[in-house]
Amino acid sequence: MNYQLAIIGGGPAGYTAAELAGKAGLSVVLFEKNSLGGVCLNEGCIPTKTLLYSAKVYDSAKHASKYAVQVSDASVDLPKVISRKNKVVRKLVLGIKARLTAAHVNLVTGEARIVDRHTIQCGEESYQCEKLMICTGSETFVPQIPGMEEVNYWTHRNALEAKELPASLVVVGGGVIGMEFASFFSSLGVQVTVVEMLGEILGGIDHELAALLRTEYTKRGVKFLLSAKVIGVSEADGKVQVKIEHPDGPITVEAEKLLMSVGRRPVMNGFGLENLNLELTARNQVKVDEHMETSVPGVYVCGDLNGKSMLAHTAVREAEVAVHHLLGETDTMSYRAIPSVVYTNPEIASVGASEEFLQITGFFYRIIRLPMTYSGRFVAENEGANGVCKALVDDEGRLLGVHLLGNPASELIVLAGMMVEDHRKYTEWKQYVFPHPTVGEIFKELE
Repeated sequence: MNYQLAIIGGGPAGYTAAELAGKAGLSVVLFEKNSLGGVCLNEGCIPTKTLLYSAKVYDSAKHASKYAVQVSDASVDLPKVISRKNKVVRKLVLGIKARLTAAHVNLVTGEARIVDRHTIQCGEESYQCEKLMICTGSETFVPQIPGMEEVNYWTHRNALEAKELPASLVVVGGGVIGMEFASFFSSLGVQVTVVEMLGEILGGIDHELAALLRTEYTKRGVKFLLSAKVIGVSEADGKVQVKIEHPDGPITVEAEKLLMSVGRRPVMNGFGLENLNLELTARNQVKVDEHMETSVPGVYVCGDLNGKSMLAHTAVREAEVAVHHLLGETDTMSYRAIPSVVYTNPEIASVGASEEFLQITGFFYRIIRLPMTYSGRFVAENEGANGVCKALVDDEGRLLGVHLLGNPASELIVLAGMMVEDHRKYTEWKQYVFPHPTVGEIFKELE
């Protein structure tokens, strides 16, 4: 069987590339060993946000009196929350399958193995291809901590299927995934402790906003242990003991459940990647150019495997660039304005350079900071809440980075991303007519 394009991995990069190439008239085969949608759709972005929205609705019900609405006896049915999450995932997976079928993509379920750059083996069948795209994604990384093999711990996958709420939970890792689960479980009444090795949660996110979010969750009862290294775990009487090395001295935290959320790493083994002899970076990631093409002509790598930006929306854009290139169209990948979002309540969203990065590089910048309460819509819909709009600009007023704390930051950040990507000045926002009242009007208020 001969194809113009073979794609390994049916996650955001893989299914985006397959649909785009198929619509362009290429013969395409897509290999996926599990479910279409990859980690993002099946056990990442979509299911976590579905759970977080249920938690947000519950939070709204509990605090409805702030808006002169009385809600009595609000409660959460966790099995039904999980059931709804599964229904949402199924619906979206079927939607992707329908789109790929409409684009005449041949879907092959099974473990693909690369024989060479023109040959893929899957089961008993051999597939020939002119071009090859590898989109194998990433997997959960669990560090080697003494006692881990004897402890019944959760990864994000287990947490997504929980049918009962533990009374207490220790989350090891205060990154995006860890904080989103901390948000979910604490909203549902679980006593949560977050253990983070760095000096602040959400490494890579603006430190000022991360600290403000941590303060907010501390008020809600979440405990944080920063600069804390887990040196051992054990289990006794149905409880997990987490031994921690801390600047204040040794600490042991006990909880009913332990969630390991220290990060993810690219999937590089098990599908014959070594048979391509691709050039790797100093960090042992596959090296690609601005078109996502590797050192082997006709072989592209999109998504987590290239280590550029392990985010689903980055993978989608990389896939678009790669397909455009193999079609002979002009397009290049830019990482200048990749948005990052933490879907806690309130949300954090960032795009462009952080203050910490600019300090390290010695690049001149000026901070323009406004409370989100400058927006009438924000005040109307976020009773008692505080938020921040923080813009970093150069000496000519061009936007270098924008960082938001407050709802709905995730929906606003793309407005900032466009300006950052195009090297626009923050004063140019004033040229546009924003609908009133909207939270997005905060950008016009920057002075």
